[in-house]
Amino acid sequence: MNDAPLLQATGLCRSYQSGNDTIIVLDQVDLVVHPGEMTAIVGASGSGKTTLLQILGTLDAPDSGQLFFRGHELTGTSEPDLAGHRNRHIGFIFQFHHLLPEFTALENVMMPGLINGRPRPALQDQAQQLLERVGLGERLTHRSGELSGGEQQRVALARALVMEPALLLADEPTGNLDAASGHRVFELLRELSKNLGLAVVMVTHNMDLARAMDRCLTLADGRLHPDRPFHQGD
Repeated sequence: MNDAPLLQATGLCRSYQSGNDTIIVLDQVDLVVHPGEMTAIVGASGSGKTTLLQILGTLDAPDSGQLFFRGHELTGTSEPDLAGHRNRHIGFIFQFHHLLPEFTALENVMMPGLINGRPRPALQDQAQQLLERVGLGERLTHRSGELSGGEQQRVALARALVMEPALLLADEPTGNLDAASGHRVFELLRELSKNLGLAVVMVTHNMDLARAMDRCLTLADGRLHPDRPFHQGD
């Protein structure tokens, strides 16, 4: 693993107003992520895991604190620049695949590159190779409604990787899948992390998956705690 951090969060704070009350979600959260590292974030429902992931992915902004990517500070960066950063450097995969139903698997995977203006022939070849890598080489022309849940999530994974990101942020990526499909998606992530140096930060309630990652952090009381016991019913 590279010693230089890929992503570093320092003192992240985030709160919301509920009537006259202030709900503190994140309270001085620090996190360092290295290339090729797989990090699980677990915690009770409503503990702020998704909020943290959105801030790490620059989809949301903290009230205070700093976020660095390869030593470059992102906090305070303009939204157009952040959009470019996300497109070039970050892949996202969610519990719900969010595939576009009118497009084929191949077209869905190509979409981030098309938005970025990449040449279509080379992009199509890359998207096809990714779909073959996730075991969907025979499903290139199928639309999402013709794919199983596990297949749809693997298309979403290929789409998240088509821009060759350095960081993959995953929010319950196996939550809607059966055990076998979920395990296959996780094994693909682990293989890609190892072979490509892809850093993965995954929010999950699946403790078996969390324990199989390089480290497991628990978000509780607004802060990240290393190796803190977490029970599913919390």
